[in-house]
Amino acid sequence: MADNNNHFPGVVAQLRKIGRTGLGALQNRGELLAVEWQEENARLTEILVWAFGLAFLAMTGLILLTATIILLFPVELRIYAFAGFTVLYLAGALTAWFNVKGLLKHEPFAESLTQIKKDSVWLESLE
Repeated sequence: MADNNNHFPGVVAQLRKIGRTGLGALQNRGELLAVEWQEENARLTEILVWAFGLAFLAMTGLILLTATIILLFPVELRIYAFAGFTVLYLAGALTAWFNVKGLLKHEPFAESLTQIKKDSVWLESLE
């Protein structure tokens, strides 16, 4: 019975060590998640500012350029100029759509997810 009491403090020490390690890992992951959250917010804000600026300036420029060019055409040909600009602008809109879609494919919190997967694999290897 005295022999069992000698092993008990070792088990408690090991449990404490495992607990500290687990809490350390959780703290590490939490800090990583917080940093990535800030990076994603900054990235999203930057994308939105640039997108709104681009949209405003592009629309203003295109309206003025279109009006200038269409007014240079003879009256009977202006309808064709309108149609040509319509096709051109729709092609540009599709290009912009695919670019924005590509930017949004970036997976947020990718590094946090990778670390959680590594932790899961490591925990499964202990079994």
